[in-house]
Amino acid sequence: MKGNILIVDDQFGIRILLNEVLQKEGYKTFQAANGVQALDIVTKHAPDLVLLDMKIPGMDGIEILKRMKVIDPDIRVIIMTAYGELDMIQEAKDLGAITHFAKPFDIDDIRTAVRKYIQQKAN
Repeated sequence: MKGNILIVDDQFGIRILLNEVLQKEGYKTFQAANGVQALDIVTKHAPDLVLLDMKIPGMDGIEILKRMKVIDPDIRVIIMTAYGELDMIQEAKDLGAITHFAKPFDIDDIRTAVRKYIQQKAN
């Protein structure tokens, strides 16, 4: 296996798309529809990379990111947002997110970024 990736998004279709694409690339994937599920997976499986949607009902992406960083300060997180909220993107980066993608994203761009950040973690 190349690495473990957690996909956190309340939209089922996006989780399925990313799951399919990343599994074809050889990654082991986990999926979470909300913050509670995501934090449970981070605690139990210590993923190498997290793709985190910012707009999730209940616990939003910023809160999930903060809590993930408490569990694992070195966790690598790529944020996804359908909204061009620059302040939220900046806050996420200040909290340690490594990059962001605006929805709708180009799946090839996500694939390239995942490969890049998984390889960096391995080195």
